[in-house]
Amino acid sequence: MTHAEAAERAAFLSAELHRHNRLYYVEARPVISDKEFDGLLRELQEIEAQFPDLLTPDSPTQRVGGAALEGFTQITHSVRMMSLDNTYSEEELTAFFARVQKGLGREQVECVIEPKVDGVAISVRYEDGVLKHGVTRGDGTTGDDVTNNLKTIKTLPLRLPKDGPQTFEVRGEVFMPKAGFAKLNQEREEAGESLFANPRNSTAGTLKLLDPKIVAKRPLDIVFYGLADASGLPIESQNDVRKLLEAAGLPKSNLLWHADSAEGLLKAIRELDEQRKALPYETDGAVIKVNAFTDQSELGVTSKAPRWAIAYKYQPEQAETKILAVDIQVGRTGALTPVARLEPVFVSGSTVSNATLHNFEEIERKDIRVGDRVIIEKAGEIIPAVVSVKTEKRDGSEQPIVPPTHCPVCGTGVHRDEEQVVIRCPNPKCPEVVKRRIEHFVSRAAMDISGLGESVVAQLVDLRLVGDVADLYALNELLLARLERVGTKSIDNYLKAIEASKQQDPWRLVFGLGILHVGAGGARKLLEHFGGIDALAKASVEELMQCPDIGEIVAVSIHAWFRDELNIQLLDRLRAAGLNFVQKAVEAASDKLAGTTWVITGTLSQERETIADTIRSHGGKVSGSVSGKTTYLLAGADAGSKLDKATKLGVKVVSEAEFRTMIG
Repeated sequence: MTHAEAAERAAFLSAELHRHNRLYYVEARPVISDKEFDGLLRELQEIEAQFPDLLTPDSPTQRVGGAALEGFTQITHSVRMMSLDNTYSEEELTAFFARVQKGLGREQVECVIEPKVDGVAISVRYEDGVLKHGVTRGDGTTGDDVTNNLKTIKTLPLRLPKDGPQTFEVRGEVFMPKAGFAKLNQEREEAGESLFANPRNSTAGTLKLLDPKIVAKRPLDIVFYGLADASGLPIESQNDVRKLLEAAGLPKSNLLWHADSAEGLLKAIRELDEQRKALPYETDGAVIKVNAFTDQSELGVTSKAPRWAIAYKYQPEQAETKILAVDIQVGRTGALTPVARLEPVFVSGSTVSNATLHNFEEIERKDIRVGDRVIIEKAGEIIPAVVSVKTEKRDGSEQPIVPPTHCPVCGTGVHRDEEQVVIRCPNPKCPEVVKRRIEHFVSRAAMDISGLGESVVAQLVDLRLVGDVADLYALNELLLARLERVGTKSIDNYLKAIEASKQQDPWRLVFGLGILHVGAGGARKLLEHFGGIDALAKASVEELMQCPDIGEIVAVSIHAWFRDELNIQLLDRLRAAGLNFVQKAVEAASDKLAGTTWVITGTLSQERETIADTIRSHGGKVSGSVSGKTTYLLAGADAGSKLDKATKLGVKVVSEAEFRTMIG
């Protein structure tokens, strides 16, 4: 590889790794497996080792990963939260132990081995026996204060026993138990909501919620394993950390091995692999740490990870099976997704008979055909994916999977997106599109019409009782009586829920309409900015882009939706049905902040939304991010990255006292 080729490849890998870091840590929706990510990272490390001048300070190899989330106060970690080097190879694990032996100059080095919980890393501090705060990893230096969300976890004590340690900071992992996750998905399915992909993703998404009342309804749990700070306490080893956790009444793993040789490490990780399936939480590996803190100190750390610890990752469970057929699923946006129907096979604790093929570009890249013997991998996902094709087992009878030219449900000619990845059915009256749109509309996150789950919606559409979301408001007892297995009490509940939904905030209606690229957060900002759906509908692309966090692509999508004749008629019918189209106005106190745009950060005397309403009541606008359009940054204690960005952009920073003076 020439230097020019290496530079080009390093730039590509760096950009990809940054993207996947954000998808994993910030958005909680990874699109590649840990193993694939580690492969990309290792390739970049090898290039940087061969061409040291290509190593940059912002390289993914030099950072822990993950930016701070918007909407939370940021806290600087007292001790940096580092990530661990990892391996999938027993040979590399043996090599790690050899490096430890060489670094300490002796053959026997005691290590501890624990399960690697597949959750979200957290740092929790207690002072004088009381929970002070809980902080996410963030970028390793600064994380998000999620204390209020952590307080909903029943196994996390808010106050410690008086006869135990009182002031310290420990590291752990927030997770969602397997049983709780299964129950949560069952409830979401019954409510007509989309299912969570896996416990780790649902945990990350839950910790990002701003309303602890919603968090409290999620089955979160926590386990601790490490120490950040315990000044004045006699803690000299990982064994002492476990004693501290026990004395403080903090949950920890019940599985622990000790080993002082490479053979002992290998024996421990193999035994853990056999036992981890019975654990109440998902695990993806084992964590190996040198036990004594004096040894850890002598071994030291790199810029990213400690030299005294490593994570051994287990290979995701795979199985071989055969693709019997390929079905096309139609989503609420009309997206056509290919799904492989498989010979039933047992993998990762359950029998599976289908696997996602993602899109037709992926099918072409992997050369997947009907009749192929394939390797599938579940790795915690609800629907497994096809990893590879056993091309050597082909006998010539396999059939290529041809992208559809027409919707398999309604027969309408398909439309291919410019990116050449997603194929869509453009027919808004397609029965499957209608079902998915109604399911989204009635979901808890949108109009929250309880009881109208997937099976009820399917009957409503199949019996032609509803053809779009507006038809829901024309339902009555006589029409609903045609549904199978639905009694009088259920019908009464459905009608009450439908009637109550008319009073929902209009941002929920906008989100429920399923406008491409408009999520719940975007819908909130749009209605706060425009004040009502009618004003939003009339806005030009340029006016839409004046709304905080609405870019050109989203603005064009919104503008086009409100000018479609069918959508105009739909809105007219919803208005006639009595739905709420006007955002509740904040009672005006003055116009002292008229024409100003504010961003709020740090810890203040009131909840952030309360202060935001105060700003609006005095004529100001509130944005979630700092930009050139920001007039003021209201900064409280522990202000983080927003303060830095405001300083760079020259945005005026005011304290809460100054803010109170401004509004009188």
